[in-house]
Amino acid sequence: MQTTPRIKICGLKTVETIQQMDGLPFHDIGFIFAASKRQVLPAQAAELVAAVHSLKAAAGQRPQTVGVFVNPALAELRETLATAPLDVVQLHGSETPAFCQAVREQFAVKVWKVFSIRNEAVVQSEDSTGKGADKGTDAHTSADEAAARLSPYAGKVDAVLIDTAGGGTGKAFNWEVIDDYQAAAAQLNVPLYVAGGLNPDNVQELLAAYAPSGLDVSSGVETDGVKDIEKIRLFVRKVMQR
Repeated sequence: MQTTPRIKICGLKTVETIQQMDGLPFHDIGFIFAASKRQVLPAQAAELVAAVHSLKAAAGQRPQTVGVFVNPALAELRETLATAPLDVVQLHGSETPAFCQAVREQFAVKVWKVFSIRNEAVVQSEDSTGKGADKGTDAHTSADEAAARLSPYAGKVDAVLIDTAGGGTGKAFNWEVIDDYQAAAAQLNVPLYVAGGLNPDNVQELLAAYAPSGLDVSSGVETDGVKDIEKIRLFVRKVMQR
């Protein structure tokens, strides 16, 4: 039987929404520290993390707190983590394997590394699984390329995440690359999370064709740019019912 993937809800900004998520069977909750309309400052994040620590989520446990950064300096991470005690640092830029290892060792946190997928053929709503779609000529669609990108991070990261190039675009990439990256992540013995354009309407289609370790949703559970608790609940329910 297919294992239910982990669910990460990203881009939270208010204590109220976090409190409304109590009891939902999700696993990870993300806060964005990089420049973004969803950006939070360390002091604000500290309040949000404290609210998360009162939640019961999947299996009755509190969710992991994940901070999203793009090419941060170690000093920035040190200052942020001193104020907002995160469980995971998610690196969304061009961070090297050595940098990822340094973050793990210096701050005793888990590190997730994000890899952008720059396919010319973006998944369209009429073929949201990407099956049969033109994969274009992008080298990142090949299994060899996936392995080459991930292998230097062996032993230096705790999870891998693939997202549409640019991040936070609300657009999906060609899902046909998922199997390549899933295999490459398995070689590292780490889970693979899929992000990019996920929402309650397409998540079951993805899970019917692929079996990623985790799912990461942000704009897909928003209304007018604001987190919508009903969409969050619906997304989680669709994942559990697939």
